[in-house]
Amino acid sequence: MTGKRLIAYSAFAAGLMFLLNTPQSAAAAAAAFTVSSPQIQESGFIANEQVFAGFGCRGKNISPELMWRNIPAGTKSISVTAYDPDAPTGSGWWHWLVVNLPANTEGLGKGAGAADSMGLPKGAIQVRTDFGAPGYGGPCPPKGDHAHRYMFTVYALDVDKLDVNADASPALVGFYLNRHTIAKASLMGLYRR
Repeated sequence: MTGKRLIAYSAFAAGLMFLLNTPQSAAAAAAAFTVSSPQIQESGFIANEQVFAGFGCRGKNISPELMWRNIPAGTKSISVTAYDPDAPTGSGWWHWLVVNLPANTEGLGKGAGAADSMGLPKGAIQVRTDFGAPGYGGPCPPKGDHAHRYMFTVYALDVDKLDVNADASPALVGFYLNRHTIAKASLMGLYRR
């Protein structure tokens, strides 16, 4: 290696080491927007308590507790969805949509997805799912099908509220979510029957 190349390489390596060891890099890595649940482990199988009660499924249909950390700066509201991309519909299946949660909301308690919405903060609304009504509808894939993925996603949004009501379609909500998302965090659980 020539002297000029060695000096350039050394300067590059020193700069890279400086960036990797700065407090800002460590803080950025530590401040990742995340979501977790006591009932659902990442890539683990979902318990019967969260499974739908209907369509041949015999679960208890109780929404899981969700907790999120490190809400990004600039967040004006939070939304939560549960979605099965593996449903044999050509467009997946929306199991839960909650919008207009206050920006300081850090989680939802177990059972917050009940149809009466009593477990939600004031101003939050549940939107119609692909089961046809607002509220949590748990996993219920076709019998004998492969394990489906259930994506529980929390969205940090740049607007105070989405201009939708409880009868809005999941596609309309998805459009607004994609348009206003600052950051999102997901937790994936599995279920088959």
